[in-house]
Amino acid sequence: MIPPKPPARPNRVTLWRYLRLFRADILSAQPARLYRAWMAEFRTPFFRSYLCNDTALVDLVLKQRPDDFPKSTRVSEGLRPLLGQSVFVTNGETWKRQRRIIDPAFEGGRLRDTFAAMVTAGQGAVTRLAPLADGTPLEIEFHTSHAAADVIFRTLFSIPIENTTAAEVFEQFKAHQRTQPVLNLAAFIPLPQWFPRFHRRQTRATARSIRALITGLTTKRRAEIEAGTAPDDLATKIMTTVDPVTGDRFETEEMVDQVAIFFLAGHETSASALAWALYLLALYPEWQERVAAEADAVFGAGPPEFSDMSGLRITRDVFRETLRLYPPVPMMVRETTCPERFRDRDIAPGAQVVISPWHLHRHERLWDNPDGFDPARYSTENGKTCLREAFIPFSAGQRVCTGAGFAMIEGPLLLAMLVQAYRFDVVAERPPVPVAHLTVRGRDGIWLKLLPR
Repeated sequence: MIPPKPPARPNRVTLWRYLRLFRADILSAQPARLYRAWMAEFRTPFFRSYLCNDTALVDLVLKQRPDDFPKSTRVSEGLRPLLGQSVFVTNGETWKRQRRIIDPAFEGGRLRDTFAAMVTAGQGAVTRLAPLADGTPLEIEFHTSHAAADVIFRTLFSIPIENTTAAEVFEQFKAHQRTQPVLNLAAFIPLPQWFPRFHRRQTRATARSIRALITGLTTKRRAEIEAGTAPDDLATKIMTTVDPVTGDRFETEEMVDQVAIFFLAGHETSASALAWALYLLALYPEWQERVAAEADAVFGAGPPEFSDMSGLRITRDVFRETLRLYPPVPMMVRETTCPERFRDRDIAPGAQVVISPWHLHRHERLWDNPDGFDPARYSTENGKTCLREAFIPFSAGQRVCTGAGFAMIEGPLLLAMLVQAYRFDVVAERPPVPVAHLTVRGRDGIWLKLLPR
């Protein structure tokens, strides 16, 4: 049994057909040959792009010379109404200054400090599912989104998802994703800075609402910091950190930008990964039972503790395998700033360099059984090698996701807590179809049945 995978398009299609396919789903708009190719070139009337699966090229772009391959503005054009100048879309010295302020909040010691809030969010998710655990099919992505949003608000602002502002931000983010903001004209056609981007009215409206709500939270926190009454959470840590180079702190507007990307990246990606992990465990019940047994052995009858996380080895490998098969961010786009030569091919400045975790993680010439679900692979030589060289769910190098360590605590923790409490089964008549817009989700959701253990 192979987990679901989107169908690939024919090798050759017109640009108009490609744009229509891309609008429906980024993944199924790509040809099947990308699962075997080391590099592929795509030409449009406006630009050329090169998808790189050669691990040496991936290493060059992400790790060896990242400053020569800044993040492409094309992907971010549709996200700017929400993200402004957040760390997700900036480059150069602006990005480096932002990372110097943000990174200390996510260091190892701080993860220990946020753990209790993660556990409380996990307990809330278990409680909310209790009335629904009667074997009736339910759409699990809604519930993993709720749990991931709860984690973000508890760790960032020390408020639960039940808080009125938190609940409204959550609802507005769901509405914002439905507007498909990444599908913007400027993603396909190079436009001068002064030219209108024609963002959809609903995209602009939901972005304004979200930013207004986050501005309220940030302004309140700044007042608490000045009064000496602020809780010691991630928002306080970031807002009080001084850039050691410039001496700057984030002003309110820039902090709003960062909170928007924390929620977009931390909430969307975590919700996606957790939903797919639960589906895969339902599809492979023998692995589900191993995770449940491990949770019982490690957690016992009490609440999880931070020291327990090192004991969740099976759960961590299941979550890692989920990130391999369904990386929440399926593609990353960089841009060349000078002439390059990739695999005996000349690459001009301004070309788009696509690094695709989706294709790299399923590459037929890198991974054994690339489309299969096998958490045990990470104890094999092939699995260990690919883990080092061809596994990048959080990117790699200096632009690796600042919350990668956070996610690798949150994901296995919530997964273990949910599987310890409930048995998950597939809904055979409603198999999920993976699609990618902002993140890799189920086209019509991910439906599961659950019963108490």
